[in-house]
Amino acid sequence: MFCPKCGGKTLLIVSQKECLCDCGFHFFQNVAAAVMVAICWQDEVLVAVRARNPGKGLLDLPGGFVDPGESLEGALVRELQEELGLDVSAHPCTYLGSFPNIYPYDGITYHTCDTFFAITLAEKPVIKPADDVADCQWMKLDSLCFSRFAFTSTRSAVTLLQQSAHP
Repeated sequence: MFCPKCGGKTLLIVSQKECLCDCGFHFFQNVAAAVMVAICWQDEVLVAVRARNPGKGLLDLPGGFVDPGESLEGALVRELQEELGLDVSAHPCTYLGSFPNIYPYDGITYHTCDTFFAITLAEKPVIKPADDVADCQWMKLDSLCFSRFAFTSTRSAVTLLQQSAHP
């Protein structure tokens, strides 16, 4: 591999997350932060159908990657506005946990830490899916089928949500 500092073909893989060059340059492949949210209304959860790969056509919870300089909560509000046209800035969100995930995109495998939040709404909102979302569906929480979800982190989040609803 080529070193981004000296340009030499001397970048060596030291471990799964570290590369080192003869010029002294270190490159660390750190985990990317992401958010996902269960938007709950009564006994239903809003589920998105992915419009793009990875997982095109499979189910997902709304969310996405955290931008540089952004908090988890800020990313959650921004992603729901971008993906669904939904403003949740006035609604409290509850942090429920985090899960490791693998996100293959454009020939690169990204390791992510997917943080999981829930928002409970008093009224069912109007949803306007954007280009990342093929469709949205309100589904009964207890009827969600894990195998239809695109990512292991989302399957884990849905399991946690179902367990917390039925202690």
